[in-house]
Amino acid sequence: MTTFVGDFDVAIIGAGMAGASLAAECAPHARVLLVEAEDTPGYHTTGRSAAFWEETYGGPGVFPLTMASGRFLGEGGFLSPRGGLNIGQAEDRAKVEAFIERFTALGATLHLQSRAELEQRVPGLRPEWVVGAWEPGCADIDVAGLHQHYLAASKRTGTVLRVRARVEQLEREGGQWRIAWAKGEARAPIVANAAGAWADALATLAGACPLGIAPLRRTIVQLRTEPAPADDLPLVLGINEDFYFKPQAGRLWLSPHDEIPDVAGDAAPEELDVAIAIDRFEHVVDWKIAALERRWAGLRSFAPDRLPVYGFDPAVEGLFWFAGQGGFGIQTAPAAARLGGQLLLGLPRDGLTAEIDASPYSPARFP
Repeated sequence: MTTFVGDFDVAIIGAGMAGASLAAECAPHARVLLVEAEDTPGYHTTGRSAAFWEETYGGPGVFPLTMASGRFLGEGGFLSPRGGLNIGQAEDRAKVEAFIERFTALGATLHLQSRAELEQRVPGLRPEWVVGAWEPGCADIDVAGLHQHYLAASKRTGTVLRVRARVEQLEREGGQWRIAWAKGEARAPIVANAAGAWADALATLAGACPLGIAPLRRTIVQLRTEPAPADDLPLVLGINEDFYFKPQAGRLWLSPHDEIPDVAGDAAPEELDVAIAIDRFEHVVDWKIAALERRWAGLRSFAPDRLPVYGFDPAVEGLFWFAGQGGFGIQTAPAAARLGGQLLLGLPRDGLTAEIDASPYSPARFP
């Protein structure tokens, strides 16, 4: 039996960080329906993130969203100081120096590090690692706390959440969308596509052209090491984007920084990617791996130019894109959601978004 849930101003598809944050921004101004395919919001990418806030993460095009979000995250208590260290070998010195120059010109805080400084920050670092870029502002993000903050805020302001509701039909009728899933349906003039790895498939269901938003698999493993990582060990990243690791409650979280093309679904780690992660780690420090305790994978979805997609579809009326947020979607969530809500509802800019140019993120940028 199908239940009619109601008429809404906006139906947001996907209740991960993107959909939950957009709902929280829209709900004070509109009647919002938040539709989630899984049993619980945030099951996929949001629930599997080893997120950190890093000024340089995502590149120069994402930098304005990151910086605008940092103050919100800090004042909300969602950040814990960590520090980030991008390291390289002798042949990488020019790359490290260019990395520092590029981002300091944008306003980031980075400092060139010598071999002696690297050794102080990362005990047991192998001798071939001789140069680095220190990012003192890098911080861990309380991902679950931020996600729950947005879900709770949207609920307080009237958002209706439906889970176990995988959208099967999107039909445009008389200026309204009919949104249907197995046991329910609703109507709204605007559908916001916050479906992550499923964003292109949802757009196709709505009769829009897919934008080429592709899911890429990222692997993470949890190791018990000897020595155990110090609580104040920074986030350590390879300047060539081939590994990163950080401490987590006495253990080490490690990734080979992989981006393996995959399909939308319940991502699982491959044994080869786990082996690559461990091999790369053993070439960075001389620590002993005592046990491989956990392994998991998540999907990060990128548009072809690796920038997020925020805005109304140029050809399909009432379809709003809020997708393609890659691995930076959590650290940019506050500014992205505020900007998305303003674009969707025609609201004026405020202090959080005043300095952000939305045009690079428009879906109209694609041919």
